[in-house]
Amino acid sequence: MWRDSALLLDRLIAARESREFCKDLTWGVFQQSSLHQHAIAKALENIGEAARKVSDETRAAHPEIPWFQIIGLRHRIAHDYFHLDLTRMWEIVQHDVPALIGMIEPLVPPEEP
Repeated sequence: MWRDSALLLDRLIAARESREFCKDLTWGVFQQSSLHQHAIAKALENIGEAARKVSDETRAAHPEIPWFQIIGLRHRIAHDYFHLDLTRMWEIVQHDVPALIGMIEPLVPPEEP
């Protein structure tokens, strides 16, 4: 279970990073910025990689988290990188990632002072 906690923390960090990468970014700038596209894609890939490694028990205990969609996105980014749908990636980071953060935060142990 400790390993799952670490993986959930990894997901939370990557999710927060993806949001930070698009802070103050407009759709138009995102479309033109390969730097932002790559940074956000990598953060989304990291979210999926950590999700892929979480135990079946933890996945079963939290069916509200769309595990298989997240893992599927990771596979798409890793294996079909040059055909990514920028519109969908933007929607994910704008709408799905904040919801995911809200689902994961309660599962991650608080930081030690």
